[in-house]
Amino acid sequence: MKITVIGAGAIGGNLAAKLSTAGHDVQVAGARGPEAVRAEVLESGARAADLADAVQGRDVIVLAIPFGVAGKLAGLFASVPAETVVIDTSNYYPHLSGQIEAVDNGEVHSVWNAEQLGRPVVKAWNAALAETQRTKGVPAGTPGRLAIPVAGDFEEARRVAMQLVDDTGFDPYDAGTLADSWRQQPNGPAYCTELTLDELPAALAAADRVKDTRVRDSLPERFAALGANPTVDDVVEMNRAAHR
Repeated sequence: MKITVIGAGAIGGNLAAKLSTAGHDVQVAGARGPEAVRAEVLESGARAADLADAVQGRDVIVLAIPFGVAGKLAGLFASVPAETVVIDTSNYYPHLSGQIEAVDNGEVHSVWNAEQLGRPVVKAWNAALAETQRTKGVPAGTPGRLAIPVAGDFEEARRVAMQLVDDTGFDPYDAGTLADSWRQQPNGPAYCTELTLDELPAALAAADRVKDTRVRDSLPERFAALGANPTVDDVVEMNRAAHR
């Protein structure tokens, strides 16, 4: 597939590299220009591109940008064909993006993002740490392969996103509509807890909006308690412990 990843940070750079390695035609674009794309991303075969040119003629566009930024791209997306699949990887953390009243009042994160962008999105890759995505993807059929939830309103778009999740080394799980994606938001039982395909459905079902928001808002304090240089396993265990 022809894929553009917007955002070349820890999530976007890794996805671009993995999808390129899997055989896709991948472009990477960001606000800081093509020169900001890391060399190791380009070594995979992905190409750096100007943001203004990167959204045309693509099958899939992956938004690996901070939550709340999508609205700034609405003009860029106005001419993108309706059949282009747009995947949102972002998460709302008020201490990072600032308070957003509609989201604080309960609007599902990616539903709000889709409204700002002016087109439907699929939610994927948001519920796994960047380091998990970078180091723990394995071939399909590997015992203990980790799973990633995928939510969206259109079956074909969801199917495409699930195929790409598989291509990056994780079992895709159909998590329903975009409105259902609140179950994979921070900091529910399915969020960044490294679960298998057998374990993930129960974790999504156990999501609780009030509790999960409280756990999310306590993250800075809990993360600080891990001390200097916590490992990815330390962070995963912290997230799991919050729901025991």
